[in-house]
Amino acid sequence: MGETNKQEFVTQVTVKGDFLVHFYLSIKKEMEKINKSHWENVYQTKDTTQVGWFQGTPKVSIDLISGTKISGTTSVIDVGGGDGALVDWLLEEGFEKITVLDISASALEKSKIRLGEPSSKVLWEACDILDFEPKKKFDLWHDRAVFHFLTNPKDQQIYRRLVECSIHSGGFLLVMTFSKSGPTTCSGLTVQQYDIQDLEEFFVQEFELIQSLNYDHITPSGTAQNYSVALFRRK
Repeated sequence: MGETNKQEFVTQVTVKGDFLVHFYLSIKKEMEKINKSHWENVYQTKDTTQVGWFQGTPKVSIDLISGTKISGTTSVIDVGGGDGALVDWLLEEGFEKITVLDISASALEKSKIRLGEPSSKVLWEACDILDFEPKKKFDLWHDRAVFHFLTNPKDQQIYRRLVECSIHSGGFLLVMTFSKSGPTTCSGLTVQQYDIQDLEEFFVQEFELIQSLNYDHITPSGTAQNYSVALFRRK
């Protein structure tokens, strides 16, 4: 290949690569808009005590968090916390540095109204997890059923890099997803199912699995949804 042909080849590859990057980013941005619109509609139009993921008391999360023996002065984030009740328990237990993140501002507003004055003690983040830019590191990252909505491998890798950069050494990552015997969709959206081994292999580079289990969450309509639950410690 002559020098001129080499330069033309490099130029073509660079242009093609740039196009693919821009194409991926434009698709990603459009999908984020669709996802946000979907969840805003859910929380604005539905009785969320009747949706499939509703828990009056998030017992599995509470038991596992309690088992870590973290103190009330540690920094905790509930990813996809929405209008869930984990934040209520964290406040009752005296946790002082709580962040609740959700793609739906409407969901967070429901939590603020329910909590009343104590909501002022919480940092509320309304954004897509893939766009989250934390200003501090956390001692506990809790995610019940956000990670499994990331079905694109690139998005999964972004999530992994995010938790690796956002959790203190010795801190904890608690992830819950639908298991391979659980549903394939949630709220009409496709999810990625995981068993415990899948989760361990995905996070193993920077995290050590210290506890795991599968359990059936019973929805308000009486349907059993099987979850894989993995508690990791940051290396």
